Amino acid sequence: MHILGSTDVVDKRLADIGIFGGSGFYKLLDKAEEIAVETPYGAPSDKLVIGMLAGKKVAFLPRHGVSHQLPPHKINFRANLWAMKSLGVTRIISPCAAGSLQKHVAPGDFVVCDQYVDRTSGRVDTFYDGPISTHISAADPYCPELRSLAVAAGEASGIKTHKHGTVVVIQGPRFSTKAESKWFTAAGWEVINMTQYPEVHLARELEMCCVNISLITDYDSGLVGDVAPVSHSEVVKVFGNNIAKLQNMLTRLLEAIPDERKACTCSTALQHARIG
Repeated sequence: MHILGSTDVVDKRLADIGIFGGSGFYKLLDKAEEIAVETPYGAPSDKLVIGMLAGKKVAFLPRHGVSHQLPPHKINFRANLWAMKSLGVTRIISPCAAGSLQKHVAPGDFVVCDQYVDRTSGRVDTFYDGPISTHISAADPYCPELRSLAVAAGEASGIKTHKHGTVVVIQGPRFSTKAESKWFTAAGWEVINMTQYPEVHLARELEMCCVNISLITDYDSGLVGDVAPVSHSEVVKVFGNNIAKLQNMLTRLLEAIPDERKACTCSTALQHARIG
């Protein structure tokens, strides 16, 4: 196992694409190697595993830790994103288990979200604490190029894939009350999750492209009278059934990602973020 310190300079890109996922993905990699990365923001969720997949240099990191020991509100998102950046990663694929807030988005469907609504509290959500004020635009938080490629990969894999969706990110670890969930449903949002924020925004602050793939595991409790309240055991069961589909989709997506970033502006997110 290699250890990368927080002050080490990567003279070559150890990975091009980063994926936040569980240990089940590691078996897909050729020539896999564990790397422990130290960051200025503390330890990441776990060791990273790098290797080759679909002709790309890929780094995997389980956002909850390899034993799923970290609840969503305890994840060190800054360390996770910094660790990816230190390896040379320029693109982040961010799959997650999620609930549906709308009847037309069914369990087993995938949603490639294009917007988020932050309902978390107390999470450290920026790398820029001064002395220069830095205001990153979050108008379009997800990379349009990766989103288009992810939708195509999902459809080619035979997965019902929704091209658009807003994910409302709640603090966790509890699920929503029926009243809260009804509120989110009435607002027209499609997906509910506990980890997309600040993960996607921190990626943007580091000028990395980011795409979310929400794996719908259940209907949230706000669809009162139509569905049973969510249970963790059911979420785990449906998520497990989706893993093989996600692995197939990820392989197709990786194959389609071009080497150079030319069809998005993610790499220049800081260009107009400062005054003076």
